[in-house]
Amino acid sequence: MGKASGPQTEKLGYLGLGLMGIPMTRRLLNAGHDVTVWNRSPGKAAGLVEAGAAPAATPREVATKADIIFMCLLDASAVEQVVFGPDGLGSADGAGKLAVDFSSIHPDAARAIAARLKQANGMGWIDAPVSGGTKGAEEGTLAVMAGGDAADIERVRPYVLAMARRLTHMGPTGAGQTTKLCNQIISGCSMAVLAEATRLASNAGIDASKLPEALAGGFADSIPLQLFVPRMAQGIHSPPLGHIASILKDLDTVVEVAHDTSTPVPMTALAAQLFRMAKAARGADADALEIYKLSEKRKE
Repeated sequence: MGKASGPQTEKLGYLGLGLMGIPMTRRLLNAGHDVTVWNRSPGKAAGLVEAGAAPAATPREVATKADIIFMCLLDASAVEQVVFGPDGLGSADGAGKLAVDFSSIHPDAARAIAARLKQANGMGWIDAPVSGGTKGAEEGTLAVMAGGDAADIERVRPYVLAMARRLTHMGPTGAGQTTKLCNQIISGCSMAVLAEATRLASNAGIDASKLPEALAGGFADSIPLQLFVPRMAQGIHSPPLGHIASILKDLDTVVEVAHDTSTPVPMTALAAQLFRMAKAARGADADALEIYKLSEKRKE
């Protein structure tokens, strides 16, 4: 694939090559973009380097070589380390450059990191969490909700849309993260409710894997119904759509922000506790859809 060309072509970087970062970076490479990559575990970058990415030893090196730096990391602590740790983004010259964070973190953390980075080296910040899971990352169908300056959003739009189907500017810094929390309320509660429906079907002796077909087009139909229920019913958990620890982190953040804004979230709080039980029973890195296994009947 040849390099992309045109007035909007800039050099790109990607930090964090996990379940989402690898397929998202691969889409940038397939679109012909110049991409420099870094990951805490260098081995994960091997396949991307073979596909044409340039490896970097540190986040600072990525920032030195790229105009726009994308990142998708586990949590706010990981983002903080990559931005302000030794050889982090904040140690490079950031004038005229942008960091776009696809991670899901607390809106307050996004605002604080953006302000500190701007003061440290002049680099701009867009909080741009994503929805769609690994399937969306592979197929380029992600929904991205962004917070930041409107001109910055438009600058990165052509590159984001190489990785996603939709990019929506939700407001100033932090607005993207708040929108993602709303997404996670719906997603997390849907997983918990669909696990109940799937278990009821199974326990009552009907084929739970046929629920998506039977309910298609009705009020209960949804992307989660079509995607989650077959995986629950058939025990398909590899590759995971997302880790239990990730959804639990987000639901806990919802509860925290809800407390700060006097917002009642009883359903989300219950879903968080169910995922906490799933984490204890299945492990932090288990597929989030293994919440279904909480209600398994004990075998005699």
